[in-house]
Amino acid sequence: MTSQTTVKTLLILGASGDLTGRLLLPGLARLVATGGAPGLKLVGAGSDPWTPEEWRDRVRSAFADAGTSGTAGAEALAAVEKDTVYHQLDVTADGPLAALLAELEGPVAVYFALPPHVSQKACEVLHPGQVPDGTRLVMEKPFGSGEESARELNRTLLTLVPEDHIHRVDHFLGKATVLNILGLRFANNFLEPVWNREHVARVEIIFDEDLALEGRARYYDGAGALRDMIQSHLLQIMALMAIEPPATIGERDLRDAIAAVLRASSIKAPYETSTRRARYTAGNIKGRQVPDYVNEEGVDSGRNTETLAEVRVDIDNWRWKGVPFILRSGKALGDQRKVAVVTFRPVPHLPKGFTGVDIPNQLRIGFGPDTLELDVDVNGPGDIFSLDRTTLNAQLNASDLLPYGEVLEGVLTGDPLLSVRGDTAEDCWRIVEPVLKAWSRDAVPLEEYDAGSSGPDRWSESSAE
Repeated sequence: MTSQTTVKTLLILGASGDLTGRLLLPGLARLVATGGAPGLKLVGAGSDPWTPEEWRDRVRSAFADAGTSGTAGAEALAAVEKDTVYHQLDVTADGPLAALLAELEGPVAVYFALPPHVSQKACEVLHPGQVPDGTRLVMEKPFGSGEESARELNRTLLTLVPEDHIHRVDHFLGKATVLNILGLRFANNFLEPVWNREHVARVEIIFDEDLALEGRARYYDGAGALRDMIQSHLLQIMALMAIEPPATIGERDLRDAIAAVLRASSIKAPYETSTRRARYTAGNIKGRQVPDYVNEEGVDSGRNTETLAEVRVDIDNWRWKGVPFILRSGKALGDQRKVAVVTFRPVPHLPKGFTGVDIPNQLRIGFGPDTLELDVDVNGPGDIFSLDRTTLNAQLNASDLLPYGEVLEGVLTGDPLLSVRGDTAEDCWRIVEPVLKAWSRDAVPLEEYDAGSSGPDRWSESSAE
């Protein structure tokens, strides 16, 4: 069973970095303002020589945008801001992090808002006896740099805390999104019986951004679209779309079901037909000029980093054998698309006499905001023998919290629903690693597309099967 210990102190390593200021602190602010972190103490630590007031200014700025109008929320934010402290330390040195942990009121959640290799080094210099009981370790993606490094990092973490105290966070999947997918699938008797290879032609999970590099070359140029989005995020959505019905939505049943899907998943060779990659060149996105990716500040053109990746994943089990799951993510595209699309097979026989519809039905689940669209064919106006396509629309419920607020809520309450389990983190790398190796050998051409376009000219909007 997962421990429900309440965290007393949140220690953010990398407190002076971009992730903390842009995402973590605003997420924490909303959580605190809504009463989700009573009595929490906030401690920042980083390599920059910040004064206490510089750190407090950062916290104050993030908390000012929490959007609370209630007295209780404002008082809770003020209490956290008043007591927060900052420590300058080298987390990769042997001793300083352990000494800081010994000083803090426990249980402590340690959030590694650091580059992956720094987080790994920080964990390696800690010894089991230096980590107080009840400590939670929170790791950002990507978890490791490959299957073996993920396995090694898992071994290191398990010498420090038990598995249920390790949070490998995936902020892309908010709790509301997870529950919306599960509720849609398992609460509707008309849907689940057709959710299989007999009725589904393909499933596409697309995360196309209209943002370009936006100053993130230091991280992104060493990662690329396949590592950054598909390996760490889209495989998790795929698994939720494909799982067998769990007995409960408790963490063990649900994460067991996710793990079973990923164990059955692979990207099959030849990779020049099952994968595609491309990189953006100069173009215009909604009136904004974007330079060639290779000319963006901090980019090493010799790395051949892809900014658009697409793979076909096969799930070799009874339900999904032969159904292509197409995962695609890219930057600097003309239209932002965050959606899972289920395309159903055509009806086996349409009675003669009907006309008008010749495209398959689709179910689309949009992410951020969460929406649902279902295409159905109905008798059209005027000619009752002609079928027209209409779309049923629904707005799905969203959380009051920001994505990182949901992540932090899970950490503070010991709920691992939004956390990736260790074996699953390794399997995600196993799935994509052969592709990464093939791409490094240039076995798959690196194509180009204009920023602001829909992708390379020869790519269709939907992937080839």
